[in-house]
Amino acid sequence: MEVCVESIESGINAELGGAIRLELCSDLVEGGTTPSVGMLEVMKEKTNIPIMVMLRPRAGDFYYSQDELDVMKRDLLALRQAGADGFVLGILNRDGTVNTVQCKELIAMASPLPVTFHRAIDMTSNIMTALEDVIQLDCARVLTSGQATDALQGVSVIKQMIDKADGHRLLVMPGGGINVNNLQKILEISGAREFHGSARETRDSLMTFRPASAVKMGGASESEFCIRVTSATLVRQIVSIATEHWTKE
Repeated sequence: MEVCVESIESGINAELGGAIRLELCSDLVEGGTTPSVGMLEVMKEKTNIPIMVMLRPRAGDFYYSQDELDVMKRDLLALRQAGADGFVLGILNRDGTVNTVQCKELIAMASPLPVTFHRAIDMTSNIMTALEDVIQLDCARVLTSGQATDALQGVSVIKQMIDKADGHRLLVMPGGGINVNNLQKILEISGAREFHGSARETRDSLMTFRPASAVKMGGASESEFCIRVTSATLVRQIVSIATEHWTKE
């Protein structure tokens, strides 16, 4: 299980629960953006499993300007220097195809570190054609919900993608809404060998002072006093389901 995290607390909990790898992001509420160098450095100090680092300069679509691409390149260099074990990225053209030229630039800069093509593939105009492009890019993994709201709804497409990638070095990794209630079915139907999730729960803030008025720090719907964090217990339960399934195969 790869766990996506946006805080040190979540990273520590993910490892305690049995995750084999972290995807480090900021702003998971926005689908994940590039984390800071400081975040990566402290995460490396506090955990002992590989850390794949998100390269996404902003929320929204995956068509980027030259300025945004320059930001991604500089972030890659800085985060690589800080100890990244690999990178997670995805760039599209305006017509919904994979921008193989720009992706190749970043993959070459990351080499020999592995690269995961993220769920930008779920926003492509033809996911099977996009998968062929990702195979040719020599990515290590592709993360997908099968172009559905969550991986369970898209599991039939994920299965097709896994079959298509068979024989290549690309691993198709289901992700999106995976939990203790749906993982078994996703693994049974798809035949996936890895999967991705956040396993988060909400805990109350440790703040004792709280303003009487409902002051909001941005557009998030949740209170600033509700902290979403990966649960070691949830990770452990999810990993147990996967281990039992794969052991029976």
